[in-house]
Amino acid sequence: MSARSQRPALDRFRLAAAVLVVCIHTGPLSSVSGVWDFWLCRVLARTAVPFFLMITGYFLVRSEWKSTGRFLKKTALTYLAAVALYLPLNLYNGGYGLLEWIQKILAEGTLYHLWYFPAVILGVFIAWGLSKLGQPVVLIIAALLYLIGLGGDSYYGLISSLPGPAAFYQAVFAVFGYTRNGVFLAPLFLLLGGLGRWWSKSASLAGFGASIALMTAEGFLLRSLGWQRHDSMYLALPLCMLFLFSLLLGQNAGEDKRARRVSLLIYLLHPWSIVLVRGGAKVVRLEALLVENSVVHFFAVLALTLGMALVLDAVRPIRPSPTSRAWKEIDLDALRHNAETLQSRLSPGCELMAVVKADGYGHGAAAVARSLQKSGVNAFAVATMSEGISLRKAGVRGTILVLGYTPAEGIPLLRRWRLVQTVADEAHGRALDAAGRLLRVHIAVDTGMHRLGAPAEDIDALSRLWALKNLKIEGMFSHLCVSDRLDREALDYTHAQLDRFYGTADTLRKRGLAPGKLHIQASYGILNLPAQPCAYARAGIALYGVGSESAAVALEAGLRPVLSLRANVACVRELSPGEGAGYGLTFRANRHTRLAVLSIGYADGLPRELAQNGGRVLLHGQSCPMVGRMCMDQLFVDVTDVSSVRPSDTATLIGRNGELTIRAEEVSRRCGTITNELLSRLGPRLGQAAR
Repeated sequence: MSARSQRPALDRFRLAAAVLVVCIHTGPLSSVSGVWDFWLCRVLARTAVPFFLMITGYFLVRSEWKSTGRFLKKTALTYLAAVALYLPLNLYNGGYGLLEWIQKILAEGTLYHLWYFPAVILGVFIAWGLSKLGQPVVLIIAALLYLIGLGGDSYYGLISSLPGPAAFYQAVFAVFGYTRNGVFLAPLFLLLGGLGRWWSKSASLAGFGASIALMTAEGFLLRSLGWQRHDSMYLALPLCMLFLFSLLLGQNAGEDKRARRVSLLIYLLHPWSIVLVRGGAKVVRLEALLVENSVVHFFAVLALTLGMALVLDAVRPIRPSPTSRAWKEIDLDALRHNAETLQSRLSPGCELMAVVKADGYGHGAAAVARSLQKSGVNAFAVATMSEGISLRKAGVRGTILVLGYTPAEGIPLLRRWRLVQTVADEAHGRALDAAGRLLRVHIAVDTGMHRLGAPAEDIDALSRLWALKNLKIEGMFSHLCVSDRLDREALDYTHAQLDRFYGTADTLRKRGLAPGKLHIQASYGILNLPAQPCAYARAGIALYGVGSESAAVALEAGLRPVLSLRANVACVRELSPGEGAGYGLTFRANRHTRLAVLSIGYADGLPRELAQNGGRVLLHGQSCPMVGRMCMDQLFVDVTDVSSVRPSDTATLIGRNGELTIRAEEVSRRCGTITNELLSRLGPRLGQAAR
């Protein structure tokens, strides 16, 4: 590993920024030199909060703002925890009235350092909204907001003499207390971080040196003039931060999650440390040393804070990494692309119903459904009641249709979790009705597959279902059984099924019975048929960007595979000619051979016969054959012709590596199965990572 690959400069500077915040609130040099303390705390340390904002903007923009919801949720929860942490201190100091509590929580923070949280939350909303305007308009607006904020901060003494602006700032102060908030300060630095601007190291160093000197001169001038109401905002600060962030970006590689966690804990905990150090000094009568000596006071606070942070970090719950052994990698962008592509093939008013049964065909039903829900998909289909309940527990809203059979005993759970149940036939409908509880249902109609459903031609039986008072019939559907074929016989059968389905719906309407929302297309029905006059189209395997190699497609849709399957190399073995490996020693080396042992096997859902049916993996951008018998937890790969394979390298079993790709269709074909079975068998031992 290169030296550069071990320099997560952005994460590690978080620690320095957190220490600078501690400086602001302790004044380390105040008993030594007022001038130097001003420079340290009121000039240099003012880079800390803008840095936190810039790194937030950098990662949000890199995700194209798609991680905004997750960031806001995490930040809000952290903020609420911090409010609770300092509640005893607030109550000790007298607390606030109800309206003041609301104002503090939403705008100003309930303690002096917590203002950052409502500021960054509001700032992200504003920056996200402004980002839709495009550059340079967005930066101009954010810069203007910052200039307005300057008038209520470092330049207040100049502006407050003017009656109009003075009244404006007094109105602002009534809500926020300061202009270093989410309206005036945060948006500019969030957007500057999002630029990801990177100059050379020498240019960044020179620029930062010049701009910090300029900000120093500005700070001392404003101090001498007595204009500063506060000192969080300077004219030179944005320029200074651009060069500092560029310098860090140029050195950044990798990440240091522990530095992130500890820096946040330092930020959150240090006011309690100040209270404890001061209180402890009073008890032991060492106030002259621990409080009045600003240098000792600072280091005492910092040491206590750092100690608490490290202890809390050490005892935090630790979960195993999903990529430590073998894992599924889910491309949520590809998933959303596929959903949009399939939706574009539907008739106006027809909605995509995402089929997420069998744990989303092995892709993770909850993650898939939540991602699609954010993209506007509001209807989902599962096979079983338990699958539907799991989605609800994961926070999935909208319609969830249970496609499979559920006995009447399940009605209380169907109602509790607001699930829509399929009526499999007349007998099933009567059993559901006999339970005496109103139940939302869709009626399955058998148009020729002869699986579930009341026969399409038995209109009287179907009509009797509509007469059952406890069934709230919201839809009717069928399933096309040969829509994945384009030969004349299959096309004729598919059109006959369509005619039966729509004919049944029309006959029911003539009898005064509303069939509700119709749906008959599944994946290949969407890909191979014209848009249908239905309310839903049930997208299953196509939603995940794969298909069966034997299935014909009338028009290529440009779907992208969502799932990649990867595993780590556990070890590399050297075999001499004639040596064997694995159960039965079915592999025999005919030359000096290097075998990589991968940490995945048939207990993870891989077909056991894959290794002996031409299975392969991708390592270092090259194709490597599986050899020997697959084990329950490992398999062998011949890497003799691939240089530098070592433990912890990542092998790709499905997906892309370098210029090469292994598709799920290839793997399923080698094993004599279909992608639906292959993917849905991928086991729960596999980790899952989204990208």
